Amino acid sequence: MAPSRGPQPLARNLHVALHGHKGAVNVARYSKGTAKYVLTGGQDRTVRLWNAGSGTEIKTFAAHGYEVLSITVSQDNSKFASSGGDRSVFLWDVATGITIRRLAGHMGKINVVEFNEDTSVVASGSFDSTVRLWDLRAQSRQAIQTLEEAHDAVQTLHVGSSLIITGSVDGHVRTYDLRMGELRSDFIGHPVTSVVPTQDTQTYLVATLDNHIRLMDCSTGKMLNDFTGHVNEAYRCRACFGYGEATVICGDEKGQIWAWDLVDAKVLQPNPPPQVHQKIITWTEHHPTDPGEMTTSSADGTVKIWRLPDNN
Repeated sequence: MAPSRGPQPLARNLHVALHGHKGAVNVARYSKGTAKYVLTGGQDRTVRLWNAGSGTEIKTFAAHGYEVLSITVSQDNSKFASSGGDRSVFLWDVATGITIRRLAGHMGKINVVEFNEDTSVVASGSFDSTVRLWDLRAQSRQAIQTLEEAHDAVQTLHVGSSLIITGSVDGHVRTYDLRMGELRSDFIGHPVTSVVPTQDTQTYLVATLDNHIRLMDCSTGKMLNDFTGHVNEAYRCRACFGYGEATVICGDEKGQIWAWDLVDAKVLQPNPPPQVHQKIITWTEHHPTDPGEMTTSSADGTVKIWRLPDNN
């Protein structure tokens, strides 16, 4: 949980803005490890790879026929998967810039894709209310498993070593224990837009369309904390943990980046935070290893890299 010295200040200094997408940017994912690369996907049907330090666009990946809604990066950064309006999961080779395979089977747009730890399986969650699991080592292009418990669109998911956590517009967070063959369903009561577990998977952070982010106990389904102040009523906004899981961060529909202390749920200064995007902030992600960097993407067409003042 939170380190004893308390939460780190949030990286609020604009380091660089990434202009390249035409139209809304729906997702911005950091590469794994210490490197400073960001993959972004947008309404313009492209995925773009950026150097987050210099702001330079390195490569454009163009194969989608519809908007890109989700990206997941492999552990070794050699591959990534993307999804969106195409109803297929696209698996890419970063070096060549081409699709290795396309996985079809969903009946609606695919809101979210996520690799497992060793990139042997990719999971996809769709507007068709299902989650499909695909074995990337098999020759077959059929899904190896389909999870059909959701009653509305699946918006978000997390794939752990033995757990899959899904969040749906039906207001439920479902935790599938694949080893035990068990399912636990937590009724949050409002459409779920993002679910991010802590590294120990004891708790998870869930954002819902009622202007709330809740910290939930994975084993009991009890709410441990409630974070409010931001506006999130109509669109998918992703909440995440800050460095060391000591803070909670979320960009909102007014273009403001909010931060809270994980333990006491108090809003970190400034409160209210300034507007830093012209439209809704669609995705917020903290750098995996650097305590002083994060990224946001927005419907205003930009992606921004934020750093602490001494981190430039």
